[in-house]
Amino acid sequence: METPSDFKMPGDHILAGLFPIHSVSGEVRGRPEVTLCERSETFNGHGYHLFQAMRYAIEEINNSSSLLPNITLGYELYDVCSKSANMYATLSILSQPRGNHIKIPENFFSYYPKAVAVIGPSSSEMTSISASLLSTFLIPQISYGATGPMFSEKQEYPSFLRMVPSDKHQVQTIVMLLKKFGWSWISVIGSDNDYGLQGVTLLENLVTQEDICIAHKDIVPISAQADDSTMQDMMLSLTKFGANVVVVFCTRNQAHIFFKAVLLGNVTDKVWLATEDWSISSHITQVSGISRIGTVIGVAIPQREVLGIKKFEEAYTQAKKISEPSIDPAQDRDDEICNQHLFFTTDINTEMSTFSMNSAYNVYAAVYAVAHGLHHLLGCPLGVCSTGKIYPWQLLEEIKKVNFMLHGNPVSFNENGDPFSGYDIIIWDWNGPNWTFKIIGTSTWFPVHLEIDETKIRWHKGKKQVPRSVCSEECLAGEERRIVGPHHCCFECVPCPAGTFLNSSDQNLCHPCKKEEWSPAGSRMCFSRTPEFLAWHHPVSLVLMGANTLLLLLLAGVASLFARHLDTPVVRSAGGRMCFLMLGSLAAAGCSPYCFLGKPTPLTCLLRQSLFALGFAIFLSCLTIRSFQLVVIFKLATKMPTLYHSWVQNHGPKIFVVMSSTVQLLICVMWLVAWTPQPTKEYKLFPELVVLKCSKEGSPGYMLSILYTWLLSVSCFTCSYVGKDLPENYNEARCITFSLLLYFISWIGLATTSTVYNGKYLPAINALVVVSSLSGVFSGYFLPKCYVILCRPDLNTTEYFQASIQDYTQRCSSS
Repeated sequence: METPSDFKMPGDHILAGLFPIHSVSGEVRGRPEVTLCERSETFNGHGYHLFQAMRYAIEEINNSSSLLPNITLGYELYDVCSKSANMYATLSILSQPRGNHIKIPENFFSYYPKAVAVIGPSSSEMTSISASLLSTFLIPQISYGATGPMFSEKQEYPSFLRMVPSDKHQVQTIVMLLKKFGWSWISVIGSDNDYGLQGVTLLENLVTQEDICIAHKDIVPISAQADDSTMQDMMLSLTKFGANVVVVFCTRNQAHIFFKAVLLGNVTDKVWLATEDWSISSHITQVSGISRIGTVIGVAIPQREVLGIKKFEEAYTQAKKISEPSIDPAQDRDDEICNQHLFFTTDINTEMSTFSMNSAYNVYAAVYAVAHGLHHLLGCPLGVCSTGKIYPWQLLEEIKKVNFMLHGNPVSFNENGDPFSGYDIIIWDWNGPNWTFKIIGTSTWFPVHLEIDETKIRWHKGKKQVPRSVCSEECLAGEERRIVGPHHCCFECVPCPAGTFLNSSDQNLCHPCKKEEWSPAGSRMCFSRTPEFLAWHHPVSLVLMGANTLLLLLLAGVASLFARHLDTPVVRSAGGRMCFLMLGSLAAAGCSPYCFLGKPTPLTCLLRQSLFALGFAIFLSCLTIRSFQLVVIFKLATKMPTLYHSWVQNHGPKIFVVMSSTVQLLICVMWLVAWTPQPTKEYKLFPELVVLKCSKEGSPGYMLSILYTWLLSVSCFTCSYVGKDLPENYNEARCITFSLLLYFISWIGLATTSTVYNGKYLPAINALVVVSSLSGVFSGYFLPKCYVILCRPDLNTTEYFQASIQDYTQRCSSS
């Protein structure tokens, strides 16, 4: 039976509905009065379908024998075509039954308004007005279209619930789409209302965390027209910044105006990401030439259908054809203002788009959620529903707990009053002038997941590849980004310097290789460094070992030869038993080259330089005192006999050798204690090598030992030069000069080489200098004496030596 009014029906419990049955393009008020919705210029077919969905749901519940069996639901429906009408409707709902005023109670829990629950309104902007007031009185409000993220804050909106997901999840889905297709350079367009402004802000905050840059951001004004200067400047900016992907976070009406401007500005061949408010709206696809704009991929609420609503609307239309529109004069003026008795004309278009059907289902499900809450609150599961008074806050607690299936779809709310649902990802599909949309994927956020079937996507202009939308193309492996301009997405690619790398999974900054690794310039990976040292089996090492071993064998042979001819004049003139000390010190120093070969160890680092320094210092001490002693014997003995006898009796030569050697020994001990050389790894010399060496090779202690050795060398050279006119058998100035000159040149060469080369063969050069120094002094001093012993025994006689001394004496006397 038809109710007295299409907007009002009595019942045991009243539900209120807020629907935009008319549309007002702009609301500017000079006086605080309510917009007369029936006088507005535009009938809203979408809002009409929502209006009918609530009436249909309540009629279906009232006819149900299982849901609220002995309870009748009534309704009061309001046309909220404007903010003022929405405010009036909210205040009317809050007013007490049989009255038209709001009484502010001391205890909100005992307040009983006209309606126990409210369905609607659709937009976030309208909802923010009504939700603030309704939450104060804890009146349950279930919106079928408000997606603003702020409504999830229960401290501010404790009684608000909704059938559509929060824009927070929509933005997460959009960002997942951007990442899925590799779009990092985008433009963002929003509408100048809560939906657009908050959505753009959410998107801005999230993309900055995901390496996505917003090239251009703009807002479509409420009063915008497609051909005005503001919109055309917006089109120029879209073209100027070159982003091939545009996120349009607008309401349907603003999106309609925006795309008209897009076609006027000829901004085509782009990818447009649509939000759920307009993604499947035929209001947008009716824009002339819209198929030329490019590819439209959108986020949409999963499709739901209200079974039987089309027949319900057709029956309603048929009923209106046989009744004349009238207004009951008995109703007061306020109800007339709010369209409480408005009858629709017979020319209503009952065609429902997919978008309207989805929204109608949300209204339908919201009414059922309230009914299920009432069902449990009234104790209906026990058999009979109680008929006592209930308060809105009691119903709110039950609605939060509902969990039921409605035509195969679950209906429930999380702790924030949001539904447990995901999104469909759709793409516009044009077949000539005919438009439809295809579902190409889904998204969820518990857990966060996006699934896309790319085989269903047909890009604009028949492209098979995903359109690119980046400010700069990705760098190759081994190249790092160098930011150009204010956006981190705009960069130039620079090869990584040597010693760093950058693989294909990370295109930001080059990373240094580990200490044991190296890389060439522009490398995508690091390589292990090769340990570098002079191995024993290296040809250079083998040659050095052969030469040094031969030297040691010669020293042993000479020692044996001198031992057999110890009492001969040649051996006695060479120093007698001191020769064995000299040969032994050379042999000790001759062990030093072996310490330069192979992998450095703590022992070889200690001995490689100190062994030579000490051994060679002992040899030079002996050689110096032997040259000095010859000068004393031949030049000072007759002139200063007392001094000479004192020198001999007090063992001057032995004391000198001991003291001189002790000085060098103390220097070496101090050097090895204060600047202990240790095996170390040198990484700076060669990028691909780790040079194994001994540390502190040029320490002050080492330099002091070298300086002392040079001091002994100069002293020896001076003494031998002073005795250059001694008898031929005792004159060794030329041999000693040659030997020491070879020594000086070798060490000067080593010092020069060390300044320009510090690689693998430096230990070999060190060893070669030691071998050459030892070979020089050995050859200059001992080989001539060996020659006389072995080849000229006639010169190794007492008579020959006495004759030489007599000849020297005669020359001195004659001079």
